[in-house]
Amino acid sequence: MKLIVNIDVPELEPAIAFYTRALGLRHSRTLDDDTAELTGASATIYLLKKDPGTAAARSPAIDREYARHWTPIHFDVVVTDVDAAASRAFAAGARQETGHIDWHGSRCMSFSDPFGHGFCFIQFEQDGSYTD
Repeated sequence: MKLIVNIDVPELEPAIAFYTRALGLRHSRTLDDDTAELTGASATIYLLKKDPGTAAARSPAIDREYARHWTPIHFDVVVTDVDAAASRAFAAGARQETGHIDWHGSRCMSFSDPFGHGFCFIQFEQDGSYTD
């Protein structure tokens, strides 16, 4: 199974700039002037230009907005140094939402991007997974 991640954004250029600077991804190509492909992670990430106020879902009817919002799905980026990753993300325009959270052999910090989407950096103490 291959996993790809799609992220709706109001404009491509600022989103490309943020994700390449904050996460160290590469902008591989742009498709049809409204989709940017980013590589360099274990999943390919696509930034999808979607205008604010357009329909995000039919039922229930929900319009897109790019203020900070909550969703039950977000992505974590596994890093070797949470603090170094956080510094890079701050420089790119990320907003910090939590301090360090230590849990089962991991250290995590939560952020939001400039488009309202949440994400986390997570650093594992051992083999890249949670411990008992």
